[in-house]
Parts: sequence; structure tokens; C-alpha cells
Amino acid sequence: MTKIQLANSQYLYKHDDCEGRHPLDIHHIVIQRNSALVFLVHLFALLLFIKAIYLCLLNGTLGTIFLLSMLSSACLVKSYYGTLIEKESVVIIPSLGVQLEAHYWSGRVVRSFIPIDKILKPVLNENVTPFTCYWSLVLLIHSKKELILAFKVVKPPVKLLVPIWKALCAATYSGETTDSPAEDK
Repeated sequence: MTKIQLANSQYLYKHDDCEGRHPLDIHHIVIQRNSALVFLVHLFALLLFIKAIYLCLLNGTLGTIFLLSMLSSACLVKSYYGTLIEKESVVIIPSLGVQLEAHYWSGRVVRSFIPIDKILKPVLNENVTPFTCYWSLVLLIHSKKELILAFKVVKPPVKLLVPIWKALCAATYSGETTDSPAEDK
């Protein structure tokens, strides 16, 4: 059963709770794309194609310029869609572990699995840079010096991260209280 619980202008939070023999607790952060940006990429590719046809008709070298235009337009659109993230997900599998997923517009899905006994505790972390301040959800792992980011690309606001953090705290039995000081923000 999918529930849309929270949203803002950039991100949409969805929670899937699968009951049954193998219960899953799935949390999605979906990026709401600006349709104007997608339109501009397609418009630029179309203009590049039209310019190549114009040059072909003007110079008479139809084959070479047309082929180069088609290849460059296809590469532009492919590179644009190949690197765009559609959504990032945290799949909590009780008593087994946590699977982190990144879904790209091209259809590619990158997954990583962390066993539940390796997770020390989930942490909401505030990141401050010279230009911005944002929150991230990280997992502290036994015997590792680095943190594992739950969302590597998207940077949702803390109000979208809190329900995921609470679910991770409950699944990892970290003994953490589910009261968050960041909830009031």
C-alpha cells in the first residue's frame, strides 16, 4: 500500500508498507522534475538537428553533417537522461538489512545492501558548506570509519527524512529515542 505523506516543491516522499510473508518497509524520495528544463534539452537537440539540415542543404554535404548532427543530438539527450536520478529509496527488510537504491531516468538502478547487524545506528546529520546548509540521513557502520549516506544525490529537507530515520531506528533496535529535535523545524 503506497501512501504519499509529505511533499514540497522539489521532493515527494512516498511510503510503501508491504505486508505478508516477507514484510518490507520501503521509503522513496522522488524528485519532482522541472518540465521546463526537460523541454529546453529537447529544444536544444532539435535546434542542433535543424541547423545541421540547413548546413547540409547549403553546402550539399548531406551525409556527413546529418550523421554528425544525429549522433550529437542523441548523445546530448542520452547523457541528460542517463545521469538524472528519478528517485532514491531506502528498503528496510526486517531482521535482514537495509537496501539503498538509486533509480535513474534511463532505467538503471544502483543498489547496495547493508546487513542489519552491521548498522550501529542511523543518524540525521546537518551538513554546512560555505554556500548552503542541508540535512542528510547517514548510517553508522560497525568497524568502518566513514558514514554511509542513505541518499547520495537528493538533499531533501529534514521533515522528509524524519519518518525514514524513525523507521530505521525501529528496525535496527538502536535504542534511540524517536523524538527528534529537528521535527519542530
